[in-house]
Amino acid sequence: MKVIATYNIKGGVGKTATAINLAYLAAREGAPTLVWDLDPQGAASYYFRIKPRIKGGGKRLVQGKRDLEDFIRGTDFELLDLLPADFSYRNMDLFLEHAKKPAQQLRKLLMPFKSEYYYVFLDCPPSISLASESVFEAADAILVPTIPTTLSLRTYKQIRRFFRQQGLSPEKVMSFFSMVDRRKQLHNTVVDNPPDYMTDLLPTGIPYSSDVERMGLHRAPVGAFAPRSLPACSYEALWEDIKKRLPACR
Repeated sequence: MKVIATYNIKGGVGKTATAINLAYLAAREGAPTLVWDLDPQGAASYYFRIKPRIKGGGKRLVQGKRDLEDFIRGTDFELLDLLPADFSYRNMDLFLEHAKKPAQQLRKLLMPFKSEYYYVFLDCPPSISLASESVFEAADAILVPTIPTTLSLRTYKQIRRFFRQQGLSPEKVMSFFSMVDRRKQLHNTVVDNPPDYMTDLLPTGIPYSSDVERMGLHRAPVGAFAPRSLPACSYEALWEDIKKRLPACR
């Protein structure tokens, strides 16, 4: 089982779209795949037409007092399941504080699915917190969508600095440029000449496109309703890049 987190401190960079589209591709290849929507906003749950609610809230679930399996739902796509969001996830740090070894709690919760799912995608909220540390421990790969702008690059550097300070493995981090708009000079400059400190940069970027925005209308991955579009092809290429790097992960 490979656990892949889509993460960034900054919101609005394409984390959920990445998780949804890559999970769809993984399942389409025949790999049983689970998406865990950890963001209390529940965007991933919305895309899959599943109500973002965990009966009884997330506290007992995160602390291991309820089985995750009870809340997993099938999606419209074969081999692709979802563990929905819940608004109570906004208190995830408080839930983890009362768990033994909180940084290891998410990995512990996922271990029973080792023989059931080949891939687990964690769609993470934009923050650095105890919950984030638990995600970092659980994940084999941490995908960091980065818009080619000054503030987004600054956020990327903050993530790398946090990993160094906490003694976390930087080899897990895989960054890629997202929402690339070739009409903008800054985007072109950064993408064509990426900073030297982006040593983990994957070669494929995801373009800014109305097709990605239309996911909310179709409530489906891009590949399901616009399979020949540029973003659909870009997600396919990005997924190939990621799979080549996964064997080097923990």
